[in-house]
Amino acid sequence: MSALVFDLDGTLVDSAPDMAEALNRVMAARDLPGFSLAEVRGFVGNGVAMLIRRAMAARGRAGEAVFADWHDAYLAAYADCICVETRLYPGVAEVLDGLAGRRLAVCTNKPQALTDALLEALDLRPRFAAVLGGDTEFGRKPDPAPLRQVAGLIGTAEAVMVGDSMADSGAAQAAGWPMLLFTQGYRDRAPEAIPADARFTDWADFPAALQGLGR
Repeated sequence: MSALVFDLDGTLVDSAPDMAEALNRVMAARDLPGFSLAEVRGFVGNGVAMLIRRAMAARGRAGEAVFADWHDAYLAAYADCICVETRLYPGVAEVLDGLAGRRLAVCTNKPQALTDALLEALDLRPRFAAVLGGDTEFGRKPDPAPLRQVAGLIGTAEAVMVGDSMADSGAAQAAGWPMLLFTQGYRDRAPEAIPADARFTDWADFPAALQGLGR
C-alpha cells in the first residue's frame, strides 16, 4: 500500500515526559501525590478524557465536577509544556524521509489543537498530507471512523495503520486495514496481546516490517 496512517504519542514521539509534567502540575495544585513516568505511560492511549479518568481513579477521586476541573487544568498545563522533553523516537525522521512520495497522515486521540501545536514544534507537520485529532466529529480510535476520514483526506480508502496500542489495533481491525505495531510505545498490556499483522521494536526495523506485509 502506498498510504500510511500513523498514531502520534508512543508511536512517532515519546511525549509522556511532558504529559507527566502537565498531569503532575494538576496533582500538585490539589495537594495530591504525582505520578511516575511509567504510570503516565499506562494512562495514555484513549484520549485526554480517559487519561484524566485513569488519574482520578488512581487517586480515589470521582465525579464530573472533579473531572471537568482536572481536565481543563490539564489541558492548560499541557499546552504550556507541550514540547519541552518530547522527542521523536530514534529513527523516525529517517523512516519518514524514506517514505517520501507515499501518502502519509496522522490519526491520533490527542485533541486537534494540541496535535497541531506538537507537530509544528517538532517541524513534522509538512511531512503529512492530513492530520486528524481525537476531538473532532469523527470520534476516537478504536472507532474506525477517524481512520476512514483521514484516509479520505489523503485520497485513499485503505492504508497501513502504524501504532502502539489496542486503540490503534482495534481501529485498524474495524476498518479492515493492516496493522503495524511499535512495541516500545504506550499501552496497558503486553505487545503480544495486541493484534497486529507485524511488529517492530526499533524504527530501523520498520522498512522491513512494512515490506513484509506484502508477502
